[in-house]
Amino acid sequence: MTATTSGSTGVSPVRPPAPRPAADAWTSSTTTPVLDVVVPVYNEQVDLEPCVRRLHAHVAGFPFRTRITVADNASTDATPQVAAALAAELPDVRHVRLEEKGRGRALKQVWSASDAQVLAYMDVDLSTDLAALLPLVAGLLSGHSDLAIGSRLARGAHVVRGAKREVVSRCYNLLLHGTLRVRFTDAQCGFKAIRADVAAQLLPLVEDTGWFFDTEVLVLAERAGLRIQEIPVDWVDDPDSTVDIVATALADLRGIRRLAAAIGSGRLPLKEVRASLGRGPQPAQVAGVPTSLAGQLTRFVGVGVASTLAYALLYLAFQTVVGAQVANFLALLVTAVGNTALNRRLTFGVRGSQGAARHQAQGLLVFLLGWGITSGSLLALHAARPDAHQALELGVLTAANLVATVVRFLLLRSWVFRTRRHHRPGDTGTTAGEAQA
Repeated sequence: MTATTSGSTGVSPVRPPAPRPAADAWTSSTTTPVLDVVVPVYNEQVDLEPCVRRLHAHVAGFPFRTRITVADNASTDATPQVAAALAAELPDVRHVRLEEKGRGRALKQVWSASDAQVLAYMDVDLSTDLAALLPLVAGLLSGHSDLAIGSRLARGAHVVRGAKREVVSRCYNLLLHGTLRVRFTDAQCGFKAIRADVAAQLLPLVEDTGWFFDTEVLVLAERAGLRIQEIPVDWVDDPDSTVDIVATALADLRGIRRLAAAIGSGRLPLKEVRASLGRGPQPAQVAGVPTSLAGQLTRFVGVGVASTLAYALLYLAFQTVVGAQVANFLALLVTAVGNTALNRRLTFGVRGSQGAARHQAQGLLVFLLGWGITSGSLLALHAARPDAHQALELGVLTAANLVATVVRFLLLRSWVFRTRRHHRPGDTGTTAGEAQA
């Protein structure tokens, strides 16, 4: 991957972690910028110039030097020419050209090479009110916080957007709470900042190069015991957004599964990240896999939300090439395998590969029961409404799938994992998976 730059400031090599900003960083008179605001773009020749000019005028009033970096993700329109012209005209504006797409890839490369003390980014549509930018970075400059995020779901936020995006956003954050046990409220708002020394430690651990990049950084930071500050923002939806919701949702589901596996395996050096930033040992927490019905239900609901969303997306994809019944079967089969694997690890605490094949076999039997419930509902719908629209089919199947999910939980708890002992962090005995014959 290559990148070219234009403007008054070039990209410097990746550097070792910078020292934590001092309390007087606000009035720093160094020749390097205190804040670097990255605007990742792909084919934004129309919106780019007004965005950069408005942002440039806003940060001109900050009590410290601020750079604006336009990160062009392999645009094929006139975006590179617009960005280069802005960089040539406006002080402290630069243009970085990447030959590969991916918002996460652009942010990782530009942030890793920046010489600023605090790194931020925002979407080119400026959906978030710029009045929140200074509060976003204030806690980072003082050393109070490690990361800061604009939140559309925090108390005090004012949001204007359509019902579809509202539901998608809330479902995604509910999914994160259920599967990865996160505490932050809004993972995907395009308005975030991070201290450079923290970024130097976290970015090498981040694998995603697309839209899941934000979530992965936040989850890793939270698991390392770093402080994430949430700033309520005023946010207005961009009706012309070109984000593919279905493709992004599928990518996010894959990212959640990968990240959960990486955290569960213990291969991520999160304790070392915390120590390298001068933090003491993380306080002991009562975490782990719950053994109570309420605790298991909480985890199961999170996995269930992910499975239901995956099922709906897969059904829509399969239904374009095969009939409704076949699409239903294939979507259920794929999600059943993933659902069993996630519940095995997250809900019931079974670790290791021993017994995994048997659990999947039992899970497939439960899947057949679920398929019977959903297929029966589909047959009943077609008997009552032979001309049922695809949207009605999906609604009936989703409701039936939720019923099948309840039955699935009861069978997993009372049959598949009935005799398993649940592992908690700090246990010295065998895990639930290792205890199985």
